[in-house]
Amino acid sequence: MSGPDASAEAPSFEQEVDASGLTCPLPILRAKKALAQMASGEVLRVITTDRNAIRDFQAFARQTGNTLVAQQEVDGRGVHFLRRR
Repeated sequence: MSGPDASAEAPSFEQEVDASGLTCPLPILRAKKALAQMASGEVLRVITTDRNAIRDFQAFARQTGNTLVAQQEVDGRGVHFLRRR
């Protein structure tokens, strides 16, 4: 496999939300709901196709105190890793 995303090591995660095809604010709302059911320190992976999601998840992490561990773009999708505060 080649390309910039192939060598990027993805963090491990406990739960995943696939928000593909959804536009703001739905990916954020789905992530918020999932995080509320997770234990502190667990990591949520969110998959999005909304072009604004990269910026939206950065703002969401700042506002909520959850840690944005990593963001990647893979095959036109955003992949966001959030650690529950």
